[in-house]
Amino acid sequence: MPRTETKIMTDWTFALGETEPKAEKFLPVTLPHDWAIDMPISREMKECEPQGFYDRWSIGWYKKTLNLTEKKAGYLYYLDFGGIFEKSTIWVNDTLAGESFYGYSSFKIDVTPYVKEGDNKILIKVDNTTSPADRWYSGCGIYRTVTFIETEEKHFEKWDISVVTKLLENKGATVTVNLPYKQRVEAKLKFDSQIVVTGEKNADGNITLTVASPLLWTSDTPNLYDLELNMYDKDRMCDTINFKVGIREIEFVGEGRDKRAGMYVNKKRETLKGVCVHQDVGCRGIAAKKEVWRDRLLTLKEMGCNCVRTAHHVFSSEFLDLCDELGFYVYDECFDKWVFGAYERYFNTYWQKDVDAMVKRDRNHPSVVIWGVGNEETNQGQTSMLNILKMLCDYVKTIDNTRPVTYAMKPHFNYDVEKNGSIVVEKYDERIEYAAKIGEIVDIVCCNYMDQWYEKLHKLLPKKLIIGTEVYQYFAGAPDNMQNFDVKVPSLVPERLDYCIGSMIWTGIDYLGESAGYPFRGRSNSPLRTNMEKRPMFYILQSYWREEPMVHFSVMDYSLQDEGSKWHWSIPPYADHWHFPQVHKVMIPYIVVSNCDEVEIYLNGSKYLLPRPKDCENRIINGFLPYLPGVVKVVGLIDGKEVCSYETHTPDFASSLRFDKEVYHCPAEEGYEKLITVRAVDKDGHPVFRDTSLVEFTVEGDAEVIATDNADFKNEEPYSSNMKHLFQGQCSVLVRLHGKKGRVIVKANSSGLYSAETTIICE
Repeated sequence: MPRTETKIMTDWTFALGETEPKAEKFLPVTLPHDWAIDMPISREMKECEPQGFYDRWSIGWYKKTLNLTEKKAGYLYYLDFGGIFEKSTIWVNDTLAGESFYGYSSFKIDVTPYVKEGDNKILIKVDNTTSPADRWYSGCGIYRTVTFIETEEKHFEKWDISVVTKLLENKGATVTVNLPYKQRVEAKLKFDSQIVVTGEKNADGNITLTVASPLLWTSDTPNLYDLELNMYDKDRMCDTINFKVGIREIEFVGEGRDKRAGMYVNKKRETLKGVCVHQDVGCRGIAAKKEVWRDRLLTLKEMGCNCVRTAHHVFSSEFLDLCDELGFYVYDECFDKWVFGAYERYFNTYWQKDVDAMVKRDRNHPSVVIWGVGNEETNQGQTSMLNILKMLCDYVKTIDNTRPVTYAMKPHFNYDVEKNGSIVVEKYDERIEYAAKIGEIVDIVCCNYMDQWYEKLHKLLPKKLIIGTEVYQYFAGAPDNMQNFDVKVPSLVPERLDYCIGSMIWTGIDYLGESAGYPFRGRSNSPLRTNMEKRPMFYILQSYWREEPMVHFSVMDYSLQDEGSKWHWSIPPYADHWHFPQVHKVMIPYIVVSNCDEVEIYLNGSKYLLPRPKDCENRIINGFLPYLPGVVKVVGLIDGKEVCSYETHTPDFASSLRFDKEVYHCPAEEGYEKLITVRAVDKDGHPVFRDTSLVEFTVEGDAEVIATDNADFKNEEPYSSNMKHLFQGQCSVLVRLHGKKGRVIVKANSSGLYSAETTIICE
């Protein structure tokens, strides 16, 4: 009979201890679980700044009882782990069943010899005591999906199968399924539950399905087909497996070819409008549910983003499923450094296993367009590093030769790190020569903070495309100073240079760890905060990346508190308000961004003249207005007609709380999580940006509050608390549903303010 796959995410218990704790120490937890996010903040902790001051150096133990009603002869049983951070040891019924090391790799253990009918004891030790840790908050625990799999002995292994799509000259396409099996295999390709084409394994062991009029996959039209594969043992079906398939053809064309340089998706040139992201989601650490990432990706999509770089490790398979579904191009990356840093202890023994865990697992995702095998290795450009880079690139191509393979290089190069320590190469011409050595090995030249050197590098590698794998949001470097403060937004470089096919901002969303110093628990000043609150940079990028007309107004406000952002990675202190109670008629600097032909601005009804966005540096209109309480309105015009507008009001005193929406619709799934934001508003409903009231969240119905997040990295109120002070007038609550249909009422209360409530309809 076909396989059964059961997610086992509930009824676990957890305890900390150097050795297995006594039974009474174990407390119930639900997966995914990150124990570090609820640990106390410690300024004295080892490697405190990279890990956001969370006291993570400990060993955790997980227990679960798994009931097996029948152990069938001729069947195999597996435990499949999306990821455990980090070094993990798994026992089944007191017998060692397997182990894993690198915390970002998925892995599967055959537990057939160890399971029995009835109750089975699963014990997992997770060891996070080895130093060094990552340069960012990495969290601790069983933080991804765990699945119990039951199959016949003759069955599919998902990582053994590759699916390749190709467009035909007659407007059709082929879907080729590469299989390593001797058994008969049949395939059904479906769209919207309707069978489009069927096929069977041919003499070369593959299945080729021809689709006459395919619906193609792109970031704008992420059409997905369902591929069902059935394996037969003689005439009896013994296994079934399913894939999502996006029919697309991606070509990377360098200069000197018969068409304009660039990335072509289904023969149409596209630019990567990208951001780097870490996998943590703020208040839940790395215990990130799929639905939380769905909302995050949808907000990035609203910004106009079409590309994400998984920095600097493999993300969950659910994350890539979402990128397939929502339409994102993914730069899929397996490592940070190799023989330096956190992965140093694993590289020599496990690099091949961990590369497999990325490429074999992810190669059938249409969203994945580029493989990244490393980032900012310390001995970059030296012979030992180049040898490892070539080894990794060559190996990836033995598994998948349909995508380019590359490495993200940093702008710093060093002499003989192994012998003499870190001696920095100062001359930028010499740095470019080192970079060219890397560029000769990789398929695409990927540069971190090197946009000021693209043209020089292109002269040395004229046939290679360039991607800015990390760029500053707002500032650019100069040829002889890569950390200069030139106001030239790097995300606009691909508009000027055809061979630069895109850029990826560091980072798209604030993340935990890599702190600038106490009391900041994370890296701040991205276009989006940890709770997805939008900063002005969101709208700057939207004006570049979106076609739908938009206009937005922000002010420069030096009264705002320091948020721990780092110089070149930040932007000037712009904010979205018109509220300066400390001044009167003082000239306030502002910016207006728009993708329209013309923009008008009004202060309390009085119109002031503005230049066209296209005539301004970076298409950002800079100006001044005298501070007069009231309304600032900006209007976007195309062909002289108003097509969009935006208003900012000076608020009165905060009088009440208000959720962003009155009703939310969510599936009635057990454990489903929803992040909801509340704001302080005045009597007219205008947001009060400067309010800092303490808010308490409660729920009525089959749900619970599991975390709160106001996106302030200085705030040490526990994420797990149901109370939080507003930051810049807002705060979010994460609600977990219990899986029953009906209504859940979420309430926000604060002393001196009228309370607010919103409804979640569980369907």
